[in-house]
Amino acid sequence: MNDRPRSRRAAPRTQSLAIDIRLQSRRWRELADLRERVARATEAALTVAAIKPLAEAELSLLFTDDKRIRIVNRDWRGFDKATNVLSFPAATPERIGSSPVLGDIVLAYETVAREAESEGKSMGDHLSHLVIHGLLHVLGEDHETEAEATRMEGLEIAALASLGIANPYAGTEPEAAPAAQTKADHPVP
Repeated sequence: MNDRPRSRRAAPRTQSLAIDIRLQSRRWRELADLRERVARATEAALTVAAIKPLAEAELSLLFTDDKRIRIVNRDWRGFDKATNVLSFPAATPERIGSSPVLGDIVLAYETVAREAESEGKSMGDHLSHLVIHGLLHVLGEDHETEAEATRMEGLEIAALASLGIANPYAGTEPEAAPAAQTKADHPVP
């Protein structure tokens, strides 16, 4: 198995980040607007995030498959199974705002596609959600407690709404805070 990335090109530059995208699975090429979708999703996440990164901070995204993400999940987190998205911050939440490197986000094609289909979502919309979710993790958000989950879901809902994407948590419990309330609860410094 050759683990070398098959494609490495920068995404369209966002206003705030330098984004490096690597395609390790050719299946991701089926999503024609992948690079543009990543750029829009990262900007949406940055708009709602409490921690603002340095201008031109670097974010790396690896688009892979279930086989490879399972290895990463096993080796780095101790879970021997495939997952949709993994996030690896380059610094602690206290230091990420001053770090020139934000970290890495890894996404697995088969799991993302399977989830999108089973949830009745477009692959592109689900991908946008997972990029936002992953970037919020890189920027220090988490969902280990109910309060953290409610806060993070609220941020995701607000970011997705700015892209015209429906609330992915509608009809699930606990319901996330409305976007307007989330912004009031988490003012930007």
